[in-house]
Amino acid sequence: MIKAEPKTILNFLANYYDSLKDIFDLQKEFGHIRKERLQAIFDDRNEHILQQLIDYKIIRKLGDDYEFRDTYFKLFEFILNEFRPLLPETIQKYERSIGTLFKKIRDGIHGDKLILGQRINDLHGEVKEFSEAVEKNTIRLLAETRELKSNVDKLDYKEKVRKASFWIDYYITPLNNILDINHSESITNKLFDISNYVNIRRLNFDDEMLRLQFEKMYVFLVQTNDDLLKQAKLLTNELLPLIERIRTESIILTGWIEFLKAPYRAPLPKIFKVERQYPYSNDMYLNAKEYVQQFGKDETIILEDPKASSDKWVFNKDLYKEKMLQQLPLESFFDWCGLTLKSEYENIETDKLFALTALLFEDGISIEVDTNKERSLIKTSQMVLRVPKIKINRYGIS
Repeated sequence: MIKAEPKTILNFLANYYDSLKDIFDLQKEFGHIRKERLQAIFDDRNEHILQQLIDYKIIRKLGDDYEFRDTYFKLFEFILNEFRPLLPETIQKYERSIGTLFKKIRDGIHGDKLILGQRINDLHGEVKEFSEAVEKNTIRLLAETRELKSNVDKLDYKEKVRKASFWIDYYITPLNNILDINHSESITNKLFDISNYVNIRRLNFDDEMLRLQFEKMYVFLVQTNDDLLKQAKLLTNELLPLIERIRTESIILTGWIEFLKAPYRAPLPKIFKVERQYPYSNDMYLNAKEYVQQFGKDETIILEDPKASSDKWVFNKDLYKEKMLQQLPLESFFDWCGLTLKSEYENIETDKLFALTALLFEDGISIEVDTNKERSLIKTSQMVLRVPKIKINRYGIS
């Protein structure tokens, strides 16, 4: 039993993250944590947290040494995106467990409802674990392949070929078969059968609780199918061609290097004569040039800067607001707008009138629309507008 609060453990993980990351790397590399290496990590950072690691169930004794508990190891795998690639036969075990649970659900569909509900939950959990295992494997295989492509470890060509062949033969091709829905023995094919069965049961099952469980299971299977389809496309469209290219390029380069070491050991093949052919006539360039020259004319072009419009009107909102406030209360807002614009300009322009309507939304005034009176007419330079009578007061007081 852990005697610490969950928040205390989370704070501990955050405060000593660097040391825990080093311990995780030891576990990943050697499969366990030697006590000498563990003590070296503590001494390097002057930290004394061994007892806390044991009390918080983060590590446990393994003889004289230690090992990461599986829960925390998976947590660091997830946040660091560093997964151990599983062999396809390890993932294939889900085919048996999922198939067994599905058979028991079909056989016991009219049996004990409590047992049936538990089996549906267990099937949900197995499918979820399978989907996560495939995703982790794909992520790790893609990372390994990209490292091999960039040759981070400075491998020679022969070793790159061997490693590329290893990933294809033992991981990528078998995993691709597992995700091939057209393969009768693949897990995705079995999930397709399960989704069809669950779809029928979610629509016509008599027990409401179990029907909802089937509904939840069906939605989950649809999402899982989409996720697995993405992983399969990643394998077939990116991962497999990339690693095949590594193997092919490396084989060609390896053979060429071996030939350069002893170029006279074997007779040279005949070298093909290179000839270049074009899908168009050799005289096409001259014909096109003659055509352009025939119709080309030199013309004098004069560029003038456009005259800037000097009468562009800019709405000075503060100025007009001050004028309106000085004349409050107003019996008719639009009449005031017309008189104000006429006093400043010869004609009332529509855009200027509409600009003044923005004053209706200012703070410090209240408006009152008189719906009983007929609308008045305002003639602008472009149109005649029918406008309502709007009274304007200051804070609602005349």
